Amino acid sequence: MSEAPADTTLVTGFPAFTARRMIRKVLEAEPGGKLYLLVRPKFRVALDEFLSSIDARDVRGRTTVLEGDVCDMDLGLAGGEYRALADEVTAIYHLAAIYFPGVKRDVAERVNVDGTRAVLELAGECARLRRLAHFSTAEVSGARAGVVLEEELDCDQSFRNVYEETKFRAEKLVREASRRLPITILRPGVIVGDSRTGEIDKFDGPYYLTVLIVASPLDVHLPLPGRGSAPLHLVPIDFVIDAAHALCRDPRAVGKTFHLTDPAPFAARSVYELIARHAEKKPPRGTIPTALARAVLKAPGLERLARAPLAFLESFNHMVLYNCRNTLALLDGTGLRCPPFDGYVEHLVRYVREVHDARRRKLEEEVFDPFD
Repeated sequence: MSEAPADTTLVTGFPAFTARRMIRKVLEAEPGGKLYLLVRPKFRVALDEFLSSIDARDVRGRTTVLEGDVCDMDLGLAGGEYRALADEVTAIYHLAAIYFPGVKRDVAERVNVDGTRAVLELAGECARLRRLAHFSTAEVSGARAGVVLEEELDCDQSFRNVYEETKFRAEKLVREASRRLPITILRPGVIVGDSRTGEIDKFDGPYYLTVLIVASPLDVHLPLPGRGSAPLHLVPIDFVIDAAHALCRDPRAVGKTFHLTDPAPFAARSVYELIARHAEKKPPRGTIPTALARAVLKAPGLERLARAPLAFLESFNHMVLYNCRNTLALLDGTGLRCPPFDGYVEHLVRYVREVHDARRRKLEEEVFDPFD
């Protein structure tokens, strides 16, 4: 397979961690390429600071920042800016989305569905477009159980939250557009930190229990919700970004969907036993009935706090497997493969411990009064 030429690329979604990593990947992997970044005005300063941290050739000279919003008409851009994108862009990585499972419906609709529609409209006007990479999620399968194929989408499944539902609807739009546009759909599993450094931007999803284990006293066994026999579809951020970049520069990936998931995922209980071992804490023992844990998290006063933990709990014992045949076939020979969880768990635990300890020290310094 011949290497695709350097692109003029548009990336949406900053400041999301996936967008940050994709921006860095494009700048470092395509030294001859040009990059457009769509950012909401309130994140402009943060983006400038982030670009200053990237060690790549002529970052500023190759990067154009456009203040706008995927939710607005013409992405919130002036006419000249929009026409420049349509004339120049050859690749689009669409990562702008609301990922929080407890998000309000109107917000999720606007960002995940309407935002995707706006990006597709731009793609339709791009005269030189080589690829549109749409970041979906494996969770568009909703409440389906059993094996889910990459080719499958609408199987009359129900959804456990608005996030899954709106990402499903967004992918339907993208699939319809793939009849006329060069599109690749990417479906990551539950993204965790870098497999080499453990770096992650925030502790949500599986990190709730990870933090509890890392922060727990040595002699405490934490129970798990349910039996924990279902697989956790964890995937490190570095594999997601490297695989996405490789697939979207491969002509064979046009019109296909790819599960960016571990082909041999660990069961939930095994995941947290490994975390406990590397955190030098006692492993989880016993269970809390899932229905009881759900009822506690729905108690008055906890609803807002528990939105994300409850959404994670709903998938904790969900017996589903994501077939990744397309991904394995096209990445064969590239050296890219999702690493097994037991090969990088120590880096995740170390990073969580370092961040947790730093936050605890800061809190202690803030409340300590030397004159008290």
